[in-house]
Amino acid sequence: MKIAVNIFLKNGVLDPQAKAIEKALHALNFSEVKEVKMAKQIILELNTQDLNEAKTQAKKMCEELLVNSVIEDYEFV
Repeated sequence: MKIAVNIFLKNGVLDPQAKAIEKALHALNFSEVKEVKMAKQIILELNTQDLNEAKTQAKKMCEELLVNSVIEDYEFV
């Protein structure tokens, strides 16, 4: 089973890369862009067909390695 993990900075953590993209979009006259947020996605393929088991395993991986819980949050998609 594949499970995707989206990892993104917590609210209030500065994201200079996203701010640079936002400024560049405004410079290119994309004035409708209100805010840009960056995220990364990790796709895990696990040896289980049970969704709950997959989420449990993925959560453990996030907490132990994949996510810096001080500045990042995550969600499964």
